[in-house]
Amino acid sequence: MSHTTTDEPTRSASGATVPVLAFAGIVVAVMQTLLVPVIKDLPALLDTSPSNATWVLTSTLLSGAVATPIMGRLGDLFGKRRMLIVSLSVMVVGALVSAFTDALIPMIVGRTLQGVAMGAIPLGIGLMRDILPRERLGSAMALMSSSIGVGGGLALPAAALVAQHTDWHTLFYGAAGLGVLSIALTLLVVPESPLRAKGSFDLPGAVGLTAGLILFLLPITKGSDWGWSSPTTLGLFAAAVVVLLLWGLMELRVAAPLVDLRTTARREVLLTNLASIMVGVSFFVISLVLPQLLQLPAETGYGLGQSMVVAGLCVAPLGLTMMFTAPVYARLSARYGPRTTLIIGLLIIGIGYAGGLGLMNAAWQTVITSVLIGAGIGLAYSSLPALIIGAVPASETGAANGLNTLMRSIGTSVSSAVIGMVLANTANDVGGVAVPTMHGFRVSFLIATAAVAVGLALAFFLPRRRPSTATQLRASSEEDANLARAEQALAGEAVAGEPPRGFRGRVLAADGTPVARAKVTLIDRHGRQAGATLSAEDGGYALAVPARGPYVLAARAAGHGPLAHAATHGGDHQVDLDLSLPGETVHA
Repeated sequence: MSHTTTDEPTRSASGATVPVLAFAGIVVAVMQTLLVPVIKDLPALLDTSPSNATWVLTSTLLSGAVATPIMGRLGDLFGKRRMLIVSLSVMVVGALVSAFTDALIPMIVGRTLQGVAMGAIPLGIGLMRDILPRERLGSAMALMSSSIGVGGGLALPAAALVAQHTDWHTLFYGAAGLGVLSIALTLLVVPESPLRAKGSFDLPGAVGLTAGLILFLLPITKGSDWGWSSPTTLGLFAAAVVVLLLWGLMELRVAAPLVDLRTTARREVLLTNLASIMVGVSFFVISLVLPQLLQLPAETGYGLGQSMVVAGLCVAPLGLTMMFTAPVYARLSARYGPRTTLIIGLLIIGIGYAGGLGLMNAAWQTVITSVLIGAGIGLAYSSLPALIIGAVPASETGAANGLNTLMRSIGTSVSSAVIGMVLANTANDVGGVAVPTMHGFRVSFLIATAAVAVGLALAFFLPRRRPSTATQLRASSEEDANLARAEQALAGEAVAGEPPRGFRGRVLAADGTPVARAKVTLIDRHGRQAGATLSAEDGGYALAVPARGPYVLAARAAGHGPLAHAATHGGDHQVDLDLSLPGETVHA
């Protein structure tokens, strides 16, 4: 699926663009854990049964899962910034609906609308891919991808503090205020992406995916209440299989599908999405176990007897560490690639859970576990969008990252169901109250460790993205020197505060994958070569211009047709330009 540009002028990305988009991701993630401090009180607060009260949480999960791929595709078609604002606006409406009610049905409606905002995270990642220069992209996507965990981790102590000292509806007023602030900052700071996918919105595909996901996720989230072997649970799982299979067959026949299953079936995309499920499982286990362990009375013999707020503060380093790993990820990924960084992240998560089996005897020990697991999850989450973007065309980044975010949501849903079942089956009955046991907590950590092991196995099978010796072009010492000089010249001008002068970007294949060792030649107005270089492993190239005037960029790589792209350059600024092989016209 090729891409085109709009005729609308766009602002260049400022230094505030990344923080604003990351803030939007954090605000959206807050919706997922907003009510965790008052879960046990929801039946009394809403005057309903415990089984009905769980719909307040389930509705947000279901709508978020459905919204992520759909909003991603809408962003590819109609503008990612536009759909980001729509997502946040729906969230604000949902928060206000919940803030003004004590009844179950309006609360479920409000929470369903809040879940729609989960589409903001893949939209933010897609925006970064489209509007940021290549040198800022790695750390920016890492921060945006981690925002789902950062928001969830930081929301726990904040929500606990609010719930403990004010009316619980204040949580929703605060969420609405954060949403309005995020919308205002996005309108002021974030430019619209110039890229648009061709085609129309696949409404039947959206309906089919929505039905399939609801049929699949509903028994996962309610299986403990209904019974895992009940006819309702098994019937919904069977219906989900049938609907999703029919949906897949339909999508393969559509010219512009909601989800390009052929792209999704590529080895790198498929394995990355499966690994995302495992990361989602491991992330949610600590969020379920540690708060309960910290708040259990010390009289149980293993509970740590902490207040709701202190428990939230002990788990908060999980989110803070994820935030601070973004620049670390950028350095690791630049040197070793996102595949290796994903493997390192999963290894750290595994060490955190394995060590956590013996670090459950004091509050400070849970902080150490939170820091370790947060660092690993931050690296793992940061690697996922880079792996996806490197394997899909630029016009499909929104939908592809939406699907990847959905895979993480499925992981957290599965984790919630499995760990909830484990804790329930291992609990002690004390005066009619089910009290979780240390055995249940440790089994939960072992399950997380097993999920990490599966994720590692999947990550090791991801391709290394090394071009074969049969097809790569050989670089001469002069061409290597040209690349080094161009990079130094552009970097030196930026450091000195002068406008960078030259061209930089990536060489891409027709399907959007980077092309390494492609020869990029700069030709001046007289037809003479003014510079040449070879693209790096990630397809990146940089060429400084010797003087003011028009230039032509020509690119060639083994196995691809040549591309000549005319580009007028005034000699006083830098042009970010991706070159697509073979022969697809890309507008600067």
